[in-house]
Amino acid sequence: MNSNVQSLKAFLGGAGRLALVEVAGTKGSTPREKGAFMLVSPTAAHGTIGGGQLEYMAIDKARQMLGSLRSAPFSEYADVGAAPHPPAGTFSPYSDGEKGSGRNAGDPLSPSLRGEGKGEGRRDADEAVVTLDVPLGPEIGQCCGGRVKVLIRLVDGTIEEKLIANAESEEAHLPHVYLFGGGHVGQALAASLALLPIHGVVIETRAEALEGMPETVETRLTPIPEAEVRNAPAGTAFAILTHDHALDFLIVAEALKRGDAAYVGMIGSKTKKATFRTWFLKSADGAEAEFARLVSPIGGDAVKDKRPPVIAALAAAEIMTALVSHATAGHRALQGKVTAG
Repeated sequence: MNSNVQSLKAFLGGAGRLALVEVAGTKGSTPREKGAFMLVSPTAAHGTIGGGQLEYMAIDKARQMLGSLRSAPFSEYADVGAAPHPPAGTFSPYSDGEKGSGRNAGDPLSPSLRGEGKGEGRRDADEAVVTLDVPLGPEIGQCCGGRVKVLIRLVDGTIEEKLIANAESEEAHLPHVYLFGGGHVGQALAASLALLPIHGVVIETRAEALEGMPETVETRLTPIPEAEVRNAPAGTAFAILTHDHALDFLIVAEALKRGDAAYVGMIGSKTKKATFRTWFLKSADGAEAEFARLVSPIGGDAVKDKRPPVIAALAAAEIMTALVSHATAGHRALQGKVTAG
C-alpha cells in the first residue's frame, strides 16, 4: 500500500535543495488553515497552501531563496523586517507592523516543527527565513478577504526528520473507512476514497475484485468479511456494497451493533432497506435505534443518477461528512469531561 508518508519521503529524497512553505497564521477567510504546508524545489512542489496568487508568490519567493544559496548570505532573508517598503500597490514580503523593528518572524511553525529552545523573535545564525504577510484582496487577484502569514525556510536534516515524523503520526491517526465490495461502485468509491485523508480498506471475498485498486487503498481478501467489522478501530466508517444481498445484511448487522461506528451505509433501494429492517429486527436481534443509524441508499437519493462514478462521488462526500461530524462530537465530549473534571 502506497502512502502519503512514502510520497513525502520520495519527494524529500529526490528533489535536492528544498524550501518549506507553511501557513503560520490566518485572519478571516483563507484558503487553508494554520499549519498547512508545501515543499518547493527549483523545479517542483509537493503539497499546497491553497493555490492561487498566494501560492504562486510563496513558490516564487522560495525559489528565489533556493537560487540565491550560493550567491547571497542567509541573513539577506532572515531579517525581513529591515527591508524598505516596496512601491504602493506592490506585494510586501513582511508585515507593516514589523517594519523596521528588526523583529524576525521567529518560528511560527506548528509546534512539532519548532526546534528546541526556539521561540518567536529568535533564529539560528545559519538559518534562512522569510515571512510573507499577505492580504487576500484585489491587490493580488484574490477575494477571500482574509490575511495569511506564510513562513518560508530552507529545509535541513532536522526539518526533514520532523516532517516525516509528523506525517507518520498523522497517517497513524487517520480515520478508517472499510469498503465491503469491489464491484463497479466499489471500484469507483475506492478511487474516490484514495484522494481523501483517510485510511481506506477494501474487503472482498473474491480475489479478482481486488485487482486494479488504487495503491493508497489497503486490500483484504477474506472468506468471512463480517469478522473484519468486529476488529475495526473505533470511529470507522463502513460502506457495504457487495455482490450478495445476504452478505450485505450480515455485514451491516455487525456494523450497526458497533455503537462507535462513524457511519454505516448500504447500497440499495428502499425495498432492500425495508427487507433488511424486517430481517434485522426479527432474525438478527437488532433494535430500532440501531437500525435508525443505517444510511441507505448510500449517497442519498437526491441525485437520480445510478452511474457508479456518480454514486461514488456522492457516497464519498457523505462518508467524509460523517467522519468529520463524528470526530467533532468526540472532541466536544472530551472537552466536556475535562471541564467537568
